[in-house]
Amino acid sequence: MVPTIAHADPLPARFVITGSGYGHGVGLSQIGAEGLALEGKSASDILTYYFTGTTVAPVQDDMQIRVNVAHQITYLALKADKSSKLGLSLHQGDLTGPLTQVPVAATLKFAISGKVIYPTISLPGMPTISLPAGPFWSLTWDVPIVVNKLTLKYGSLALRVVPVSGSTPKIEVTNSMRLHDEYLYGIGEMPSSWPPAAMQAQAIASRTYAMTHLSKIRKECDCNVYSSSVDQSYVGAAKELDPDFGAQWKAAVDATAVDPSHGLTVLYNNQPINTYFFASSGGVTANSADVWGTAFPYLVSVPDPYSLDLVLNPTYSHWQRVINQKDMAAAFNLSDVASIRIDTRSATNSALTIVATSSVGATATLAVGSFKSKLRLPSSWFELASIGY
Repeated sequence: MVPTIAHADPLPARFVITGSGYGHGVGLSQIGAEGLALEGKSASDILTYYFTGTTVAPVQDDMQIRVNVAHQITYLALKADKSSKLGLSLHQGDLTGPLTQVPVAATLKFAISGKVIYPTISLPGMPTISLPAGPFWSLTWDVPIVVNKLTLKYGSLALRVVPVSGSTPKIEVTNSMRLHDEYLYGIGEMPSSWPPAAMQAQAIASRTYAMTHLSKIRKECDCNVYSSSVDQSYVGAAKELDPDFGAQWKAAVDATAVDPSHGLTVLYNNQPINTYFFASSGGVTANSADVWGTAFPYLVSVPDPYSLDLVLNPTYSHWQRVINQKDMAAAFNLSDVASIRIDTRSATNSALTIVATSSVGATATLAVGSFKSKLRLPSSWFELASIGY
C-alpha cells in the first residue's frame, strides 16, 4: 500500500483589492460638487443635494477663529520678511501686554523650559537679547510671515505652554483671524481651478464646519480647529497668493459673503450642521451611522455617479492595491493569512467588517476603518478581487 502524502494549500503571497472612491464618503462629495457645477448647478443646489433637508442661508460669521498651526513643539524661529517696515511686534501675554518691537533683520526665537517660554532676539553682529520668560506670548506682523512652513497673512499669533499627558509641557502655536474671510481664504480642500459653484460650495461647507467648532477651545491644542485634516486643511496665504488660480479661490469665498459680517452657511432646523466632506465615493455617499455610528438626518446616502466618472476622477474612480502576505498578516495580528473575506456590508455596499483566516484556522476580524488605516486603502468601497500564490 502506497502512503498518501498530504499537501496543504500554499499561502497566498499577495492579495489584490479593487475599489472606488477616496475618503470616508459622508456628506459632500467634492468630485460630485465639480460634476454638478459643470452641469450648471449653483453652490446652494450642490449643498442641499448632498446634505439632505438643509437650507443655505446667511449667518453672522465675523468672529475670530483660533487655528493651530504648530502642535506640541519645543522651539520656533521667526523672522520678518525684508519687505516689512515694522518687523515683528511681540507682546508678553495677550496683545495688550508689554510690547517689544523686533527689527526686520532680527531672528526671533522661542524655546520652552519647564512651564515657560524663553524668547530671544538675534541680530547679525550683535549680542543675543534675552527677554523675560513667560507662559504666553502674542505676535503681530505687517507682511506675511512663515510659521511651521505655513505663510500667514492675517490676524495674530499666540504661543502658549500646554501640558502634555505622559510627557513634558509643549508649545502650542495658534493663528487667530476672522472666520468670515481671512480663515476661508486659506482653506486648501479643493483645487482653485475648479468651477466657481464647486468652490463656493466648498467655501460654504468650510465656513459651516468652522462655525460648529467656535464654542470650545480644545485644551490639547489651544485651538478651535487644527490646520490639518484632523479638521480641515488650512494652508495659509499660499492659497490666495497662488499666481495662477489664487484670485479665483478668493473670488469664490467672497461670493459666499452677503455683507461684511454675514456669510452663507448650511443649516438644518436653522442651525449650522456638521458639514463633513470628502474627495469621492463608490457611486453613492455613505450614511453617517455606518461610518461613525451616529445618525444625522442630513448625512444620509445619495447617488454620487460623478465619483465614478473616469474624466472627472481618473485616479480614484477605480483603484487597485496589492497587499503582500507580511503586511496582511500584520494588519490582522495573525501569524499568516490564508484567506480573507468581507463579512458585513452597509446599505450602500461599502465594507463594514473584514475577516481573515490563518493557515491553522485562527480568525481575526477588523472594522473597515482599522482595515483601511492599516493597509492605506483609499475608501470603504472595495472588493477582495483575488489572491496570488
